[in-house]
Order: sequence, then C-alpha cells, then structure tokens
Amino acid sequence: MNIGILTGGGDCPGLNAVIRAVVRKAFNYGYTCLGIRNGWKGLIDGVIEPLDLNSISGILHRGGTILGTSRTNPFKVDNGEEKLKQNIEKFNIDVICAIGGEDTLGVAYKLSEKGYKVVGIPKTIDNDLNATDFTFGFDTAVNIAMEAIDRLHTTAESHNRVIVVEVMGRHAGWIALYAGLAGGADVILIPEKPFDLDEVANIIKKRHERGKNFSIVVVSEGAKIKTEETVDKDGSLIISSLKKDEFGHVRLGGIGNVLADEIEKRTGFETRATILGHIQRGGSPTAYDRVLGTRFGVAAVDLIRSGKFGRMVALKGNEIVDVPLKDAVGELKLVDLKLFEVAEVFFG
Repeated sequence: MNIGILTGGGDCPGLNAVIRAVVRKAFNYGYTCLGIRNGWKGLIDGVIEPLDLNSISGILHRGGTILGTSRTNPFKVDNGEEKLKQNIEKFNIDVICAIGGEDTLGVAYKLSEKGYKVVGIPKTIDNDLNATDFTFGFDTAVNIAMEAIDRLHTTAESHNRVIVVEVMGRHAGWIALYAGLAGGADVILIPEKPFDLDEVANIIKKRHERGKNFSIVVVSEGAKIKTEETVDKDGSLIISSLKKDEFGHVRLGGIGNVLADEIEKRTGFETRATILGHIQRGGSPTAYDRVLGTRFGVAAVDLIRSGKFGRMVALKGNEIVDVPLKDAVGELKLVDLKLFEVAEVFFG
C-alpha cells in the first residue's frame, strides 16, 4: 500500500505532527508513504518523494509543514486533473491522505466522487470546518492571539489608548471570540454579526466614563460593518485586494485600521491598530494541537486500512470518529451566537 500525503492551503501549527503520525502508523502496518510537495500542485507537477522514519524524526515541535503547501486547485489548472491522474499512476499511489481545510478537502471530495481513493484530515486555524468540533492549529492561533492581547493591555493602559487587534477569521469569528474572551477584550467583533460603528464607539465611551482610560477591541479580518446601504443585508467587507485565488477568495485585511480611525473619530480617544496576520500561523504548536494532530494522523491510517475512503477523521467530544468528506465541505461551521452572548456580558 502506497500512501501519498499532501498538505494544502495556509500553513498551520500541527501539520508536522499529523505527517509524523501518518508515516509512523503506516510503517507499523508495512505501508509505504510518499510526500507530495506543495499540496495539489505537487501532485500535478509530479514533485513527490519517499517519506520514512528518518524523514519525520524531530519534526513534532516544528511549525509549518515539511511538505510545503499551496492554494492550487487542480480543477482550475489546464489539464490539471489529467496530470494528477498520470502522476498517481506513475508513482503507484494507492490512496491520497489530504490534510487541509475547506478548499483542500473540497478537492479531495471531488476526487473521491470520481473514484479516487482519498481520506481527509481537517486543518485550519480558523476552526470553521464543518463536521468536527475542533481542528488542529486553532488552539495555537488562539494562544498566540491571547498572548498578544495580554501584552497590548499594558501598552493601552500606559498610554490611555484604545487598541484594535485584528485577528484572522475570514468567515468565522472563532479566533476573535476565544482569544478575546481569554484576553479580556472590551469589544469583540466577528463576521457572523455585522456591527454598527456608533454602537462600538458608545461602548468605549461608557467604559471611559466609568474611569477606564483604555480599551481593547478584537476584530476578525472578515468582520462586517453595517452601513445605510447594507443594514438589511450581510454588511460590508473590508478587503485589501480584489485579486482572487484559485478557490475564488479575495484577500481580506484592513478592517483593523479602518475601525481604529472610526473609533478615534467618534470618541476622540487616541486609537491604534495592531494586525497579527501570519504571526498566528507560525511557530511551535501547543501541546493540545500536537496531540490532536497525532490522533488524527493515526486514525486516518486506520481508515485506510479499513478501506473507508471518501471520509475524514473528526473530533466529536473527546472521541476521534470518521465522517463523509461531503459533510465536512458542504458548509462552514460558524460561531454559535449563544456563545457570543457570553462574550457580550463583558463588553465595555
């Protein structure tokens, strides 16, 4: 049995833990592993190399992915599917182990529908992948954002400033909500609930009226501002580029700076913005993500051994289960607004 392993989409703490677990469990079963470089692009280009126990030695604590990654969509590349098929045959790949988020696993699902043997492992720091309670990488990103908020508290208080912290979260506000709650943010803004700029300003004003001369606002990059034109719709997104990737996503970013300017204009309080950006993706994974990634990797090989293709490993409660890939990519997992109501208790 030859297992091809790839990592797609954005890099994520815990990817190497998964790769390590897949290779080690496969070795125990007598299977061979092949590393596909740079996601689906490597399978199209035929950039594939053997993975053995030496390949995975010492990678558990490392961030990123030793296989590299990309946002390539083989169905958007000329003859992409045909090239992919040719390399699967050329390298005698029996099954593909795809580690990624909605886009990567969306491709995996399409391939499984075409008869390819594929299993999926859920990865995204945004924690917005459906059919699993948590994805690895999320816990690390939250802890990085929380530490940043902790540090920004002292600067905000020293200078009597409002500080806006922009975190990742294109469609879902999991990072903002968890990091904001854990970091004691005074306002949290998420994509699931478009916000009114005057309401945000009033919360901060009331806080200052009771003697607090600083505030921390945490905002997801995909948070939406209500305007007169969009008040009855989904809100207005702030984007940094109209250019789209191969999965149709525009580049978000800039909401932090826009929000900081508007807060200062409406309140008169000195306001600064900090955009955490890719810092949230980097560095060593937390213990939780190392363990979760390891459990996912081992379970994925067991799926392969059982011949359960077209499925993804998932976390339900504290159990590792498997679900159809279709369930994972059908829709995004958004923040439960009941949980957001918990955060609202501490606003202002």
